[in-house]
Amino acid sequence: MTPKRLLAAAVAVALAAAGCGGSDDAADGNTLKLWHFEGPDSAMGVAWAEAIKQFEATHPGVKVRFEEKGFEQIQKTAPMVLNSSDAPDILEYNKGNATAGLLAKQGLLTDLGDEVAERGWDKQLGPGIDTTARYDERGVMGSGKWYGVPNYAEYVMVYYNKDMFAQRGIQVPTTLDELTAAMDEFVAAGITPLATAGQEYPAHQILYQLALTKADRDWVDRYQRYTGEVDFHDEAWTFGAETFADWVGKGYLSKDSAGLKAEDMGLAFMQGEHPIMISGSWWYGRVRANVKDFQWGTFPWPGMTSGSSGNIWVVPKGAKNKELAYDFIAITMSQPIQDKLREAGGVPVAPGGTPASDPAMQEVTDTFKALSEGDRLAYYPDWPAPGYYDVHVSAVQKLITGSAGPHEVLDELAGPYRENLESIGG
Repeated sequence: MTPKRLLAAAVAVALAAAGCGGSDDAADGNTLKLWHFEGPDSAMGVAWAEAIKQFEATHPGVKVRFEEKGFEQIQKTAPMVLNSSDAPDILEYNKGNATAGLLAKQGLLTDLGDEVAERGWDKQLGPGIDTTARYDERGVMGSGKWYGVPNYAEYVMVYYNKDMFAQRGIQVPTTLDELTAAMDEFVAAGITPLATAGQEYPAHQILYQLALTKADRDWVDRYQRYTGEVDFHDEAWTFGAETFADWVGKGYLSKDSAGLKAEDMGLAFMQGEHPIMISGSWWYGRVRANVKDFQWGTFPWPGMTSGSSGNIWVVPKGAKNKELAYDFIAITMSQPIQDKLREAGGVPVAPGGTPASDPAMQEVTDTFKALSEGDRLAYYPDWPAPGYYDVHVSAVQKLITGSAGPHEVLDELAGPYRENLESIGG
């Protein structure tokens, strides 16, 4: 701990001992107000709970006032709350132009560049991981100031029910054609193969996954980082939308999934109702903890995949206890906490040299490393523009219900994207 941090901790202890908390402990420096939206049984929830214990143990007299928020709740209310006296000292926030980039552009976040350099956080992160932490004056990721620090890693994979696959003699797919053939066999047996949810992120991530099978880095950067023109009716987008609609028509996913949330999807897979779930590594720890009645596993999506650093810690511009916030970030980046996250089923953003106790978890960690080093992480479809998450959800719901065709849906995606491009100066 540097001298200025020792001083901050000492002041906090003195205030607590003197009973100077007053009506607003946070303003007096003896409370760290923390928001995050990780469930207590998720890998990140387990790791952050341990980080809170370590923080309080190393900061005598300072307490963490943790407030659990929903992902959707933070996404929709952050701009308003962070511009008020109710802002936390530190919060977990979604990364990308539409979220962290927007807050940075609005002047609501603290530039963490000096802390990143002083504490060496940039050196702990793997290739390309800092893309989601840095934003330029337009709020576009990949360059500019450090407005966040990634706290874990993530990518979209395919979860599968080994028992259901084995009952029908289906081998683990390694290509999209093999995955499609597997789903055909389940449909022929009267089983809806794919657990998904159209009311939140899962379904539109699948459409993007399909588009990525025809994409490359240049395509991703043009779409995500505005490095060139984007044609929403090109080969990749057309393949994604048309194939998704085809999957609906063939019964690979239920039309009822248009009204389901991510939680519904996860529970359906964990209860053995569907043999396949295409979603993120953030589910891994929870699936491992809860599935007891069948054998399950994962395999990589063929080609590029949605993924990046995980969500990021951000410090509001008006935070009352920034030094404490920086100390908390440092603890979450420490090897014991990163290892705790991995052992609970998460993907560490700063892995150490000791292998995981669970070989399957080590495989997930190694897969992320290979994706990162192979330049195969393609971020997420709703990142480019503010409000784009709701646009994607609504558009893909229409594909599921059949109320719009593939190219109508692509037009729906194109409009807000182009409006945002114009608003940031092209």
